[in-house]
Amino acid sequence: MAITQAMATSFKVGILDGTFDFSSGTAQTFKIALFTSSATLDATTTAYSATNEVSGTGYSAGGNTLTISANPASSGTTAFLDFADTTWSTATITARGALIYLANGGTNPAVAVIDFGADKTSTAGDFTIVFPAADSTNAIIRIA
Repeated sequence: MAITQAMATSFKVGILDGTFDFSSGTAQTFKIALFTSSATLDATTTAYSATNEVSGTGYSAGGNTLTISANPASSGTTAFLDFADTTWSTATITARGALIYLANGGTNPAVAVIDFGADKTSTAGDFTIVFPAADSTNAIIRIA
């Protein structure tokens, strides 16, 4: 079992076929779910699944809804966007990684896998994911 940071290959296809809309005012809902070290997530992950998802106080299956904090933009030949940081408050959980996905009530297609590099734990405290500020060299989604 392993979590390997990557953009989902199916996401790359979905960008081209119009599955994903990150534009200003989009009606699509993007979520981030946390996973244990028992999960297998990588570029071949196609959709959200609750298998090996974190459970514990302050965490609900499916994870948190994300807010797009920087709409798609570009600098030079690089396009990027950013999500606002997200927090599970007063949480007692341990997570090794996360999956960003489109919560569409059906197929819930994967966007990106995040590997924390090691288990991260909160005990009756905040579990926060801090996304990098969006620019041409840093962003949670960056196409160069």
